[in-house]
Amino acid sequence: MRWVVPEAEHMSEGTLGCQGCGGALSMRLVLKEVGRDAVGVIPACCWSIIDGPWPTHALDIPVLHTAFETAAVVATGVKAAKTIQGKDTTVIAWAGDGGTFDIGLQALSGAAERNEDILFVCYDNEAYMNTGIQRSSSTPTGTWTTTTPDQRPEARPKKDIMGIIAAHRIPYAATATAAYPEDLERKVKTAVETKGGMRFLHLLSVCPPGWKMEAHQAIEVMRRAVRSKVFPLYEVRNGREYTITHWPDELPVEEYFSMQGRFKTLLSDPEMLEVVRGNVEERWQILLGRHQRSHPEMAPTN
Repeated sequence: MRWVVPEAEHMSEGTLGCQGCGGALSMRLVLKEVGRDAVGVIPACCWSIIDGPWPTHALDIPVLHTAFETAAVVATGVKAAKTIQGKDTTVIAWAGDGGTFDIGLQALSGAAERNEDILFVCYDNEAYMNTGIQRSSSTPTGTWTTTTPDQRPEARPKKDIMGIIAAHRIPYAATATAAYPEDLERKVKTAVETKGGMRFLHLLSVCPPGWKMEAHQAIEVMRRAVRSKVFPLYEVRNGREYTITHWPDELPVEEYFSMQGRFKTLLSDPEMLEVVRGNVEERWQILLGRHQRSHPEMAPTN
């Protein structure tokens, strides 16, 4: 069945987001499915700016802006207050990769370990974009940032945040991207309707200034990330059942990297490129094995 993206809008037309911002588009699509009965908790990140300064406000839901490391724990407190009031309001912690992979990881892990009834969404643009494009533990191997310049591109692989979250055995976790909106909307709906604990969404969110690319190419870049297996789309239930939700079409990874200036050094270094290509294939084979063990009856199909 083809998923239909809801028409309702819960984000104002004018925001302070950059042209082509994947984080802004992700928020728009997520709120379409969540609706108005929600509260957002936003730590320090690009969305602290995009939402607008007081008294303006870009979203059609209440938002609590909080410290960098506290999104998960503040969302936990808001949910507890709503529960005491007898309300089943969806509480969303909305953080970038800095507030998820790095500075916010301790609070996120604590909330996941306690299986708190919140929805944690990471819009991942793979660096600290709001403060000047510094590398984070989400920054992929071979990437230029202002702290990993062309002379010394990022040497370490991207942290496996989905593996970390799955290890907590929460009811539902999934990857998604605004470039595949039907897949994203279905996963948001599943997350909202999943009861009994924490849900986690990992959204790849293009940043044209930080990725050194044209804003109008944002959707195509995110699609190529999926098609090349750099960012597979899948979901995990209870930390054990893996389901691939979109089968890639074997696009060479170079077709994804070549659209972004941040990978200029990587593309000119055959040895590093081969390492990255091998890492992508290794991660895909691990994911494929988990999917096949969870669904031995399912054959790969788009």
